Amino acid sequence: MTDRLVRLLGLGARGGGGRVVIGVTGVRARLQRNALACVVLAADASARTRDKVERLARARHVPVLVGPAADRLGAGLGRSSVQAVGVADAALARGLVGSLEE
Repeated sequence: MTDRLVRLLGLGARGGGGRVVIGVTGVRARLQRNALACVVLAADASARTRDKVERLARARHVPVLVGPAADRLGAGLGRSSVQAVGVADAALARGLVGSLEE
């Protein structure tokens, strides 16, 4: 389940065009502009990250998904460790939500 989530995020990130934003700062900035369709938080994201990102996402009615650990999430995106990923593409967001419902 989480392998598929990471694969889909990786494809979205490699596709370019701002479909996926990586990192807490970028995710928060896009949430403030109402420019995200969903957010994925690492399962081991810090309490501060969860508080900052999740509260803002919920206020904007943006779904928050829990993904794998930060190092595994980062590895799928070509980074060392990633605590938060934002998805701007609505179709990709639906695919991610659907992958967790299966």
